Amino acid sequence: RARHAGPPDGGWGWMIVAGCFLVTICTRAVTRCISIFFVEFQACFGQDYARTAWIHSIVDCATMLCAPLGSLISNHVSCQVGIMLGGLLASTGLILSSFATSLEHLYLSLGVLTGLGFALCYSPAIAMVGKYFNKRKALAYGIAMSGSGIGTFILAPVVQLLIEQFSWRGALLILGGFVLNLCVCGALMRPISLKEDCKTAPEFLEQDYVPETEKQDLKRMSICSPLIKLWPHECLCYCSWKEYDFLLMPGFMVLAVSILFMAYGCSPLFVYLVPYALSVGVSHHQAAFLMSILGVIDIIGNITFGWLTDRRCLKKHRYFCYLFAVGMDGLCCLFLPVLQSFPLLVPFSFTFGYFDGAYVTLIPVMTADVVGTSLLSSALGVVYFLHAVPYLVSPPVAGWLVDTTGSYTASFLLCGFSMIFSSALLCFARLGKKIKRTHLRSLNGNTALKQHIWTNGAIAYSVTAELDQKNVEFLAVDANSFSNR
Repeated sequence: RARHAGPPDGGWGWMIVAGCFLVTICTRAVTRCISIFFVEFQACFGQDYARTAWIHSIVDCATMLCAPLGSLISNHVSCQVGIMLGGLLASTGLILSSFATSLEHLYLSLGVLTGLGFALCYSPAIAMVGKYFNKRKALAYGIAMSGSGIGTFILAPVVQLLIEQFSWRGALLILGGFVLNLCVCGALMRPISLKEDCKTAPEFLEQDYVPETEKQDLKRMSICSPLIKLWPHECLCYCSWKEYDFLLMPGFMVLAVSILFMAYGCSPLFVYLVPYALSVGVSHHQAAFLMSILGVIDIIGNITFGWLTDRRCLKKHRYFCYLFAVGMDGLCCLFLPVLQSFPLLVPFSFTFGYFDGAYVTLIPVMTADVVGTSLLSSALGVVYFLHAVPYLVSPPVAGWLVDTTGSYTASFLLCGFSMIFSSALLCFARLGKKIKRTHLRSLNGNTALKQHIWTNGAIAYSVTAELDQKNVEFLAVDANSFSNR
């Protein structure tokens, strides 16, 4: 295990970025391409929109719901072991899905098993990038997260071609073999120990129930030591609490609520963009090409927004860059129902894809800014866990609205308003924090310096400060004048 005083910002870190890049291709890009199977599943099993949409919902939900499990394995066993195990599970799920005889079969294999495998890979790989980079963190995340867009750009037409050549069953079987590359990605994730990770618990070490030998071990090791060390039960409980005490931070609470609405708004579009395009007369290849455009522009959003927000002029304004990107995606969803031809849907894919890549890049950066690098793995596990319920609920709800109203308008409007509300919530929270800070400064600013002339000519200064709602006056007398008195 490499030991560093701080993030190296390079070296093997670029291999970590490459590994995370491949992980995002094999997880998020493959998940997006499941929407291309939507029409095939619907035709094969003869089900409505809502029931078919559960497949994409479950795989997304399982990926995010089990994200804390991925962080737990990464923290207490090894990031390498977690990602390799996840790759095996995801590949097994896709291969079993190729033999499905019902939607329920796909719910379990493609949804639960594949989603669990993706969960063990996704958040640990992203957290590793944060441990290796500090000054160029946003750029590193931009490159790593661009795998989702590049993967979508390449895989969308390839998956459509595989379906035409080998049917949807053959396409899933080939994807199962492709996802095994996650095991290679796991092998690249070399652990690193940072100075800020090596925190001890002084008050805990004073307890009598901890043997002296284990106290010495605890002093030498990080607070997130592997479970294979046989610590007392009380020690494990203490360490588990320290890993998740960021849950009580007000800044993290606001971010968490905002993410719930953002996740609800962004998920249905990736499920229904292809079916919506087909419903307005776009061909199958053009509909798949829309996903490719969205994917490649997603890459540009990842890298350019990551690079821009690392610049000195914007580094302090990452918060507002994030909420701007989320709000723009919401506006795109509001306009989508009036775009009913391929030439009009192409600009939509460009705009939505760019800002989707932008805010996805900034999620781990903002999380690191709120909780710090040492708790980033656990915090990202919780952040992606919060995506679970919206990802599970939103596509079936959107499908139910399509079945009920006979159009996609209500579904896309609901997505747009949800993302705009997420952005507005963060904006109002930041404004409220700024107003409160200004108010506190104004209270502290009531401290005033007053000059008094004594009858003998000596000069005295009185400082009035508000302490516990009482005015306390302190006298500071000019030393020279006082000596002349």
